[in-house]
Amino acid sequence: MTRKFTEDHEWIDIADGVATVGITDYAQEQMGDVVFVELPEAGTEVKKGDAIAVVESVKVASDVYAPLTGEITEVNSGLGDAPELVNNEPESGAWFFKIKLADTGETDALLDEAAYKALLD
Repeated sequence: MTRKFTEDHEWIDIADGVATVGITDYAQEQMGDVVFVELPEAGTEVKKGDAIAVVESVKVASDVYAPLTGEITEVNSGLGDAPELVNNEPESGAWFFKIKLADTGETDALLDEAAYKALLD
């Protein structure tokens, strides 16, 4: 599995043509306590850059963007009942959705861990 990042503070784990997407620890720290998560429906076709989910905290509401083009195959429905998982497990259990990739070449534009850390500095 390969982990990549976006400049919008999303992490992407890529394995076998499927990308699992969530927000980074940095993003959840900036937002504060997450109180609501709205996710797309499985089967939704998305294009890279589409706003497809919403995260609301006590401070702000923020869109989550599709980092890659494809079809949403699964969503983490547990976040609806327990949005605080985004704060507690941002880069593991609190993944948002999975995308079956339409074009694996799009992953080349994502940041690796070193580039993402440099972005934060």
